[in-house]
Amino acid sequence: MTPTPARSDQRWADKPPDPRAWKGRQGRSRRAASAEQDRAAGGAERRWVDLGDGRRARASVELKLLPRTRRIRAYLRWSDSGRSPARYLGEVEYATRAKNLAEGWRLAWGRGLLAAPDTNATSWAKSPAVRAVMRGNKARDTAPERRLRSLLHRAGMRYRVNTRPLPGVRRTADVVFPAARVAVFVDGCFWHGCPDHYRPARVNGQFWREKIERNRARDRETDRLIADAGWRVIRVWEHEDTQLAAERVAQAVLAMRSSPATSTIDP
Repeated sequence: MTPTPARSDQRWADKPPDPRAWKGRQGRSRRAASAEQDRAAGGAERRWVDLGDGRRARASVELKLLPRTRRIRAYLRWSDSGRSPARYLGEVEYATRAKNLAEGWRLAWGRGLLAAPDTNATSWAKSPAVRAVMRGNKARDTAPERRLRSLLHRAGMRYRVNTRPLPGVRRTADVVFPAARVAVFVDGCFWHGCPDHYRPARVNGQFWREKIERNRARDRETDRLIADAGWRVIRVWEHEDTQLAAERVAQAVLAMRSSPATSTIDP
């Protein structure tokens, strides 16, 4: 049976708890918020949830005050394919936010909601910290993707997200317009070898050169397969102006609707 945390001196029977027991500091950066979660969890490697199919997501503990009952509840949250699932962990009753976050992580571990830290000695990453950073680079729903989708949606365009343009081909595009047959890929500068911003890694240099070159070759093959099927392929670098990229996508969709027999690859 999971022990109940020791109550603070203030039982909160007559007034709400002090905001310092649950509320985060205003104006803090995302990096500071992440560092706070790392400390509470006992390390960045202890913040992963297993999504299945070899995928993981970085989780956070969120504290919420219930004004009517004067109780603080802890929830575990993470991101998965555009959704933000949450699991209720329990009530926490310490007088400080740091202790309540730590208690939330303890409850999450006790309920088996978290994935064990990766201690694989054969990992290419030189340290647990590097592994954490690399896992934090999401394969989907990145910030550039979300910005592009938001602009397209605001322009009245409707599309599918993270979909295979060709059902029989295992290639997934970030934004897909099935009727117009337009597939959009938003490429990260590092992982796809951007000619302007890619810089070779200093550690495990040969491994990364081969890795990035394989990614480039796969991108070229993907473009060819989709274009050969009569689709238009558009690739957007993460550093590009999102507004201009959205306009380029909209023009391509309009052109394909007017002349669907044409297939093109836009770099």
